[in-house]
Amino acid sequence: MTAAVDIVIPSIGRPSLAALLARLERDRLPGRVIVVDDSVGGEIELPERAPLGTVVVRTAGGAGPAAARNAGWRRAEAPFVAFLDDDVLPGDGWVGDLVEDARRADPDVAAVQGRITVPRRARATDWERNTARLETAPWITADLVVRRSALEEIGGFDERFRRAYREDTDLAVRLLRAGWRLGRGQRRTAHPVRPAPWWVSVGMQAGNADDVLLERLHSNWRDVVGEAPGRYRRHQRTVALLVGAVVAAVAGRRRSALLLGGLWLIASGAFAWERISPGPRSCREVLAMTATSVAIPPVAVWYRCRGRLDHRDVRPWPIERAD
Repeated sequence: MTAAVDIVIPSIGRPSLAALLARLERDRLPGRVIVVDDSVGGEIELPERAPLGTVVVRTAGGAGPAAARNAGWRRAEAPFVAFLDDDVLPGDGWVGDLVEDARRADPDVAAVQGRITVPRRARATDWERNTARLETAPWITADLVVRRSALEEIGGFDERFRRAYREDTDLAVRLLRAGWRLGRGQRRTAHPVRPAPWWVSVGMQAGNADDVLLERLHSNWRDVVGEAPGRYRRHQRTVALLVGAVVAAVAGRRRSALLLGGLWLIASGAFAWERISPGPRSCREVLAMTATSVAIPPVAVWYRCRGRLDHRDVRPWPIERAD
């Protein structure tokens, strides 16, 4: 028995899309390829090497990966939909393994995740190590095949998640809470490390606002998917030390200011060293980690506060109907 699978690829027009489509073009696919163009200010043109029958669906532009995936799977017709990010490269035999992963899924299994590998150096940079977390992340959509019936039941992705962050976790939590199971397949996909500016880790703190949305929707989401707490509480303490030092200095309490300022320096230095020590320790990396380790805690707290304001009216999922 063959499990028909349509492949949905949300994209903002990155050059890596051409390599992905060329890789898929080599094999006989079990369904259509649907590229969802979510780029702003332009239109994605399919490269010469793309699977026969590939279609492009366009969003309004900049709607985010959750909205783009919804636009894609709603155009799909196969009973399974495989989501691929536009910067991954499926491994050898991926198509055959994809079909087998879908075919072997028990009727109560909603989604089957592929096995992600991140090529990197032995002494990886902080950014490379951050990307490498995809190898162990639960239920990411870099390579995830999902039953269309399960997507229809829960309404697909929540489009309030406008960044490429937490929209996949939210989907997994809702599927599990709806009584579905999730599985891991045998297919393998590489996720190369994208080039990024030295301050990329500071910009990533915008995800703290999405954490607030996820907590509003599912207060126990970490227990549901088995994810350990992050560094946010530590960042809060670091910011509290900095604010305390500034307030004490303004109030003329020199000793308190020096004490709190010293503790802030120790906390910031410890955070920086945690990020520097496993890496290459090049001059560029040391300077980048030192600067960003000072910036990350206040930026993280800012985005968390902003998220609490933006999502203050969000109700837990599922919304209970009034009698």
